Amino acid sequence: MILITGGRGAVATHLTALLHAEGLPVRLASAQPEKLTPPAGVPTVRLDLTDPASFAPALAGVTGVFLYAEPAHIGEFIDRAHEAGVDHIVLLSSSSVLAPDPESNPIAKSHFEVEQALFASPITTTVLRPGAFASNARGWAWSVRAGLPVRLPFPGAHGDAVHDLDIAEAARTVLLDPRHRGGHFTLTGPESLTFTEQLDRLAEVTGSAVTVEQVAPDAWKAEVAEYIPAAYANALLDWWQSTDGKPVPLTGAVEELTGHPARPFTSWLAEHATEFATPDGGTTP
Repeated sequence: MILITGGRGAVATHLTALLHAEGLPVRLASAQPEKLTPPAGVPTVRLDLTDPASFAPALAGVTGVFLYAEPAHIGEFIDRAHEAGVDHIVLLSSSSVLAPDPESNPIAKSHFEVEQALFASPITTTVLRPGAFASNARGWAWSVRAGLPVRLPFPGAHGDAVHDLDIAEAARTVLLDPRHRGGHFTLTGPESLTFTEQLDRLAEVTGSAVTVEQVAPDAWKAEVAEYIPAAYANALLDWWQSTDGKPVPLTGAVEELTGHPARPFTSWLAEHATEFATPDGGTTP
């Protein structure tokens, strides 16, 4: 039995469908299992990674786990998993852990702590470290639908825009193919694109008029203060500044694990074009 945590996330959703389609026993977990809509025949279970009381019931009969990085009670989770007979964990981490001093980086810290705890455990751990998710583009949807400029502090900052389905397919491979057990894989999209280039691709795919307005970092930080804590906002600003005009490194890990090249950013955009459409279904002026 494979336990998939973070069941409401896109990667977990894709991974569940992939494994179920192959007839493999899968259990889908979430802190709110009542909100899950798994394929027919896939059981769900409550698993809140901040609530140790939920660990043992979710892990009963499980041998493999796809795990989201939540450090709050990772030691207790490892103990309960080991007791249940889990012999392999695939961790969805982040390429941010590869930055210098990840312990002091708010974006990297939680992933780094979970990685270190798993590496010190008796359970074989395989780590997937995606770069920037293509789905981050959803953050621009409101502005695009409203016909307003997308306000960015560093429009020339680069990212690698990896498709969540590529991450899920990579997770499927490392869960099922013992040759990859214990590996560490940095997953990227096929191109290093600036935010401006990504928005240009969005305009091409959707037919929407998309404009960019550069704003001061402090102004952007104030705009997002309601939903991005200051420490995280500062870390994002530092990262974007470091990649401003500088392409980010790309890897071939997606192709190595899936057998096909990483999907382009435009694939994700085409699949989600309706999220950027105006209310009447037309394009922005």
